[in-house]
Amino acid sequence: MPKLLFSKIRIYEFKDLIRNKKQVKTLDVLLSRRKQKNDIRCVLVQKVTYTSDADSRLQENDILKLEKLLEDKRYLAAFRAFLQSEFSEENIEFWLACKEYKETTSSSMRSKKAAQIYHEFLDPMAQKEVNIDYQTREKIKRSIGNPDPSCFDEAERLVFKLMERDSCPRFLKSAVYQRVKRKTMGAL
Repeated sequence: MPKLLFSKIRIYEFKDLIRNKKQVKTLDVLLSRRKQKNDIRCVLVQKVTYTSDADSRLQENDILKLEKLLEDKRYLAAFRAFLQSEFSEENIEFWLACKEYKETTSSSMRSKKAAQIYHEFLDPMAQKEVNIDYQTREKIKRSIGNPDPSCFDEAERLVFKLMERDSCPRFLKSAVYQRVKRKTMGAL
């Protein structure tokens, strides 16, 4: 929705325009009056985003690619190196730690790993703190005492979305990805 920013305005004049639909008054007529021309400065601010079909297909393609990239060990290693070069490797490390945590069957090991993941990635003072909202962080903090396999699911989903929207498109355009892609294609 557009926003109007005004300075030195007589708001009642605009209200008259809206109320009196029978009378044909336009903003140009009002602005042409010498007295009012100096009193009003109006700027229409509107954020317009256009998405074409090609852009939406590219975005869907990036999402599919991230899932496939994380399954392939060569691309995973390249993606991890790329994130390290951008100083955001905590995202992939957290995602991998969550995957490993889900595979844990022993409740004592699960409890130990949950506490380790929380202190390494979710604690506000952690060196590798991931970017998640406060409510999710507190929900996980409460469940650390008796963790279940889905304890980190919401945070894992948030971090995955962050990687697919932010890091993955840049990675797909990077020289690191192109080099690994050429090596993979050459090996086939």
